[in-house]
Amino acid sequence: MIENKIGVISCSGEECLGGTISRLAVRKMMEELKPGMVSTLCLPLFIAGDGGEREFAEKYPTIAVDGCSKCCAKRAIEKYSNAVAGSVDVAEIIGEAKALEKPLSTRNLTDEHMEYVKQAADKTSQIFDEIVAKSV
Repeated sequence: MIENKIGVISCSGEECLGGTISRLAVRKMMEELKPGMVSTLCLPLFIAGDGGEREFAEKYPTIAVDGCSKCCAKRAIEKYSNAVAGSVDVAEIIGEAKALEKPLSTRNLTDEHMEYVKQAADKTSQIFDEIVAKSV
């Protein structure tokens, strides 16, 4: 079993649906798809200069899960630590216009929204599996 040596950073944008989808996708991956196998990193702490967050991304493969085409998580990893090991742009999955819609409370998410979460989590999990396969 992989022991928390692959990191995932989700979008911290709370002004659009894509950010909500990205955070829920990372949570789904951590709780359902790859429990105990990944470490989540906090994008605001990472950008603010937290040494532990940046050091982890320097030493270990890290996947960015961004909510829109601004790709803030990916850009931050590459600027402050290392090249990303993989990247998911939710806007490429659900469309830019949909990703930029107003965010919803998790209480108001529809089956359609949860399907977006599943698709983003599945893509993140696929990247995770590719990283693991390369390291074997």
